[in-house]
Amino acid sequence: MASTLLCRVSSMFKTDLTLPLKSLVYRRLFSSGTRALSETGPPQAKFFPANEGSMLLPGTYKGKVAFITGGGTGLGKGMTTTLSALGAECVIASRKLDVLKKTAEEITAQTGNKVHAVQCDVRDPKSIEAAVDQLVEVAGLPDVVINNAAGNFISPSEKLSANAWRTITDIVLNGTAFVTLELGKRLILAEKGAAFLAITTIYAETGSGFVVPSAAAKSGVETLCTSLAAEWGRYGLRFNVIQPGPIRTKGAFSRLDPTGMFEKAMIGRIPVGRLGTPGEIANLAAYLCSDYASWVSGAIIRMDGGEYVSMAGEFNDLRRVTKEQWAMMETMIRGTKGS
Repeated sequence: MASTLLCRVSSMFKTDLTLPLKSLVYRRLFSSGTRALSETGPPQAKFFPANEGSMLLPGTYKGKVAFITGGGTGLGKGMTTTLSALGAECVIASRKLDVLKKTAEEITAQTGNKVHAVQCDVRDPKSIEAAVDQLVEVAGLPDVVINNAAGNFISPSEKLSANAWRTITDIVLNGTAFVTLELGKRLILAEKGAAFLAITTIYAETGSGFVVPSAAAKSGVETLCTSLAAEWGRYGLRFNVIQPGPIRTKGAFSRLDPTGMFEKAMIGRIPVGRLGTPGEIANLAAYLCSDYASWVSGAIIRMDGGEYVSMAGEFNDLRRVTKEQWAMMETMIRGTKGS
């Protein structure tokens, strides 16, 4: 029924409503729209401004230690900045020590709270063990563990090599598991509670073509977290997940949208009319890892401006139908005989 109606309307208005949303977004919202709309995106974005100021009280994390993988750039840097501003002593980890040190110095100067840089390759259990030893030495066992380290790139799946598959799954799934198991075992032995958070993506539950290693690995991360939320709650450990939608960060966009051609299409299918920001993710992360969320465990929270539901609904493309077209369609529908 849906496809029949869309075809009838398409024929009536000489517009193919079954075309991929990307092309229609370019043509309708950005190519033939007003100058302001072409430059700033959908007008509804004015109703949903980003507020990146911390929503939690100052000192919420005073006396707490946070360990963040991939903490030197992008979302990791944003979450570290917020937690540090709220009083946490943060330890950030990744392979690139020079980037980490620069970020640690920058955030320390900004917040007045010490941020430590620890080199770590999450693909290597020995490297993780050494990094955790250093974490314990400089700050102690953590109260917060954020598994944010990730890797991704776009590619037709028929072009994927075994090494390409292994690179992504080792960082995303194995890396998260290795960090979680190493720290979890130590926390359990020390009888110390903690909040674990993983950053995945909205396609972790549906899958997605052209990023298959990432989709498979992120899905595994979510299952890991929900499984451990059930098993390790008895040890005082909580596990939650954030699924971000499109957020403009240098690392992600350079590999997933190298030409910039898809960004406007992304915005066009997000109901609130804009991309997300690292600060918005950081606020949700800070809440989920705080004592205010002590009853939240095993949760997977989608934060995407409505993109997922916008793409999922079979009739959602009808939002492009004008008032005049709706009036003509109503006449057509009323005149339809039988079922």
